[in-house]
Amino acid sequence: MIAPAGNEPSLSTDGTVAVIGGGLLGLTLALRLASTGAHVTLFEAAPELGGLASAWRIGDVTWDRHYHVTLFSDRRLLSLLSELDLEREIVWTRVGTGFYSDGRFHPMNGALDFLRFPPLGLIDKFRLGTTILRASRIADPLPLEDVPVETWLTELSGRNTFEKIWRPLLRAKLGERYRDASAAFLWAIVVRLYAARRAGLGSERFGYVPGGYARVLDALRAKLEALGVRFVLGSPVESIRRDGATGGFTVTTASGRYDGFERAAVTAPARHAARLCVDLAENERARLLDKRYQGIVCASLLLDEPLGPYYVTNLTDEWVPFSAVIEMSALVERKAFGGKALVYLPKYVAPDDPLFEVDDDALRDQFCSALERMYPHFSRASVRAFQVSRVRDVFPVATLGYSRGLPPIATSVPGLFVVNAAHIVNGTLNANETVSLAERALAEMAAARVPAK
Repeated sequence: MIAPAGNEPSLSTDGTVAVIGGGLLGLTLALRLASTGAHVTLFEAAPELGGLASAWRIGDVTWDRHYHVTLFSDRRLLSLLSELDLEREIVWTRVGTGFYSDGRFHPMNGALDFLRFPPLGLIDKFRLGTTILRASRIADPLPLEDVPVETWLTELSGRNTFEKIWRPLLRAKLGERYRDASAAFLWAIVVRLYAARRAGLGSERFGYVPGGYARVLDALRAKLEALGVRFVLGSPVESIRRDGATGGFTVTTASGRYDGFERAAVTAPARHAARLCVDLAENERARLLDKRYQGIVCASLLLDEPLGPYYVTNLTDEWVPFSAVIEMSALVERKAFGGKALVYLPKYVAPDDPLFEVDDDALRDQFCSALERMYPHFSRASVRAFQVSRVRDVFPVATLGYSRGLPPIATSVPGLFVVNAAHIVNGTLNANETVSLAERALAEMAAARVPAK
């Protein structure tokens, strides 16, 4: 049942919980809470659920707004999909990875491809391989939080490899903020890929649910509704306050007020959580505001024909205006896209980057010009649809000493919890880590003392 904002301004205080944010984190947390018998109301500013995992319509196709993939090692996510009766439907496949370097494409799908990789000499390749192997074997990444990623990679791989490979890849993901990142950032990426390779019996196995995350979100919503979760959609939350007399929380939205929640869990990005939670101590607010996020401007293109054979093409030529080329139709059968090819061109930027203000037509011209230069067979006349998603706060940069500056999930306000991507420590933002984080938040909420009424 969906509760329009303002229609039910007063809710029972018996085991009631407000969950702020309807992305995968908030939805999973709401599911876990409702499964324990809590009466949950979920608030989401957008008119639809999903957040970064939401779907949209591009041309005649409904698919994910941003690119997602399931790895064979994503145990927490697979467990959730099993609960939703979707795991058995996952399509698993092996896909190619490539590099675009010095104006040429190079496959990177095994030892032979690695040995043939032209941008690096034999010694540089050996040091690069040793770096990746060494990173995969580090059990405790905490000491890496105090080592700049550039220093660490230069010492292990050498200056030439850093300049030709590591720096372009870091800048593609973090921009100039890579200079502030710790070695733990790269460690987390390497470990996830190694775990996927081990689970896939020697090579990565990538999977997807037919229908994409639209199917997953529909199933998750149905499960939540069956458990009695109420939804308040399309009404941004303006504040969360605790009533000192009753101990209950009041959630004020753009179009109504909801009173009497026993607990509240805020899953909004750190700076938004700092604004919404008016009762936080100043040191908590400061620690939330200190987290520096990267945003994304992500173009989705529906094409008559694929661009190339790779699911992921990493880019080391820094003139390219996007961060990577993701060919979803190299993973998903093209019949899911009406016979067309679906391509994502993400660009990771700071939340205040001017690219957020560039309109779709200008981006289309800029991105298509780059594709024409990269792929001689590409014609912009083959673009059947072009849409852009813009999100200013996607993931925080793992800066030096990151975990020491992270505020706890349980705040100083009894019954108030703040959990978001900033709390993914020694990991990268993905659906599996998000589900894991929701389950960790549930444990912390269960362990915390219930505020006195």
